[in-house]
Amino acid sequence: MRLPPPTTVIYTIVYQYDMHEDQQFLEALVKALVDQPEAVKINRTVDEMGVLLTLDVHADDMGKIIGRSGNTAKAIRTLLRVVGMKHDARVNLKINEPEGGKGMTRDMSDAMEDEGIVTSTVKSLDEAIDDLKI
Repeated sequence: MRLPPPTTVIYTIVYQYDMHEDQQFLEALVKALVDQPEAVKINRTVDEMGVLLTLDVHADDMGKIIGRSGNTAKAIRTLLRVVGMKHDARVNLKINEPEGGKGMTRDMSDAMEDEGIVTSTVKSLDEAIDDLKI
């Protein structure tokens, strides 16, 4: 697959305003990174915590979105925060694990913890009860 010239991608990202700017920014950015742009789906929800963009991509493209040690995902989240600040909104990104995905590596989990993103861990019943401090 041949990618468009960088100036075209930047133009597309910067000048799309007809819907939600943050959602369109993410869509243009992700579609420029992946091999299967037709599989990119973004859901946008707003609540008291801010804007949550949920990203679904093809299983083969997850590595391109996450990047080595989660660096690409961190960069995308940073850019989304900048777009959100422009509109006084907190924008968060959730990347869904695709069907048939390989799961999260230890490096990805560590990178998410460094970023302050909570990853789910399986606890025993006793540990869960201890957490309740009953």
